Amino acid sequence: MSAGASGQEETAARVKALESMLIEKGVVTSSMVDRIVDIYENQVGPQLGAKVVAKVWIDNDFRHRLLDNAAEACRELGIGGLQGEDMVVLEDTDEVHHAIVCTLCSCYPWPVLGLPPNWYKDPQYRARIVREPRKVLADDFGFNVADSVEIRIWDSSSEMRYWVLPQRPAGTDGWSEEQLAALVTRDSMIGVGPVKAAS
Repeated sequence: MSAGASGQEETAARVKALESMLIEKGVVTSSMVDRIVDIYENQVGPQLGAKVVAKVWIDNDFRHRLLDNAAEACRELGIGGLQGEDMVVLEDTDEVHHAIVCTLCSCYPWPVLGLPPNWYKDPQYRARIVREPRKVLADDFGFNVADSVEIRIWDSSSEMRYWVLPQRPAGTDGWSEEQLAALVTRDSMIGVGPVKAAS
């Protein structure tokens, strides 16, 4: 469901032109832009959510704290901030798979998932995932959830932002948190894709 290559190139060109114009007019400096990029690449984003998921997979006490109060548990790891004050984590099981949407706009837990992908804001995704989740997951994301597994869709809002705790993949016993975190994808924490297979 992501934009085609030409659409992405066009968007990148527009962003670069806007950035250049803002710098030229003195609205921002190039160091300010670099700082913002650094924040979203290193201080918020899916790598932080992956770190949380990996800790859950090896620390059951932390898992309970995360499911009880996600924002507070994330703060234990130094993760939090704007758009992450009120988060709920939904745990996938063998019987239930969760997926996230914001049907009104694009409410999203930025501290753990970073910037929302373009498809998350797309009106078609927002409408279709609610009506035909299994079809959207399979057709748009190549993610086939077994018919025996119930799919539950959760609608994020400005008051509550949801994200998914995916199941730990088989074959990862004895792995370190860093190794486990490398298996977690942004899409698996939104519920539209799997974690990477252990290899």
